[in-house]
Amino acid sequence: MDLMSYQREILSTVVVVIIIFGLNLLSKRAIRRFGRTSSIDINSRKIIFYLSNLLFYGVGIIVLTLIWGVNLQEFSVFISSVLAVLGIGFVAQWSILSNLTASVILFFSHPLRLGDRIRVLDSDFDWTGKVEDISGFYLFMRTDDGRRITIPTNLVIQKGIEILKHDETVALPANTPELE
Repeated sequence: MDLMSYQREILSTVVVVIIIFGLNLLSKRAIRRFGRTSSIDINSRKIIFYLSNLLFYGVGIIVLTLIWGVNLQEFSVFISSVLAVLGIGFVAQWSILSNLTASVILFFSHPLRLGDRIRVLDSDFDWTGKVEDISGFYLFMRTDDGRRITIPTNLVIQKGIEILKHDETVALPANTPELE
């Protein structure tokens, strides 16, 4: 085994590693900048950082295995086996996956921000208050009557929310007793 016979693979590996690290660094800067301008909590940004790391390093590993000449048929069997095991694990923990997905949706494409006064649209409960934090799995809010509640993020996406102005009050329905 001569090191010079692998010169092309070594050079390609170095280039791929530099590109992956560069893209990862650029995506972290973009996420950080977007998070600051949108007033996104640092914990929510950490989740997005983790997911972007997972994506870039996964793609990097796949490209590196192809550069080093791994048999595509054997590699596809390996990848499909790994994905099958992950799929079974995610189905078993569906609520965790749906909460994490809902957090990403809230982070990127929802106008909800920390400090907003919201009302969760639910016929059974009157959850109106100020958003204190949005983590990877829960939305933390302080209700108007002083309670601190946590709502799973997938429930926030499913139920829907109404973003209220800071001074806006919510009229209670006629059949709902007033809270003391």
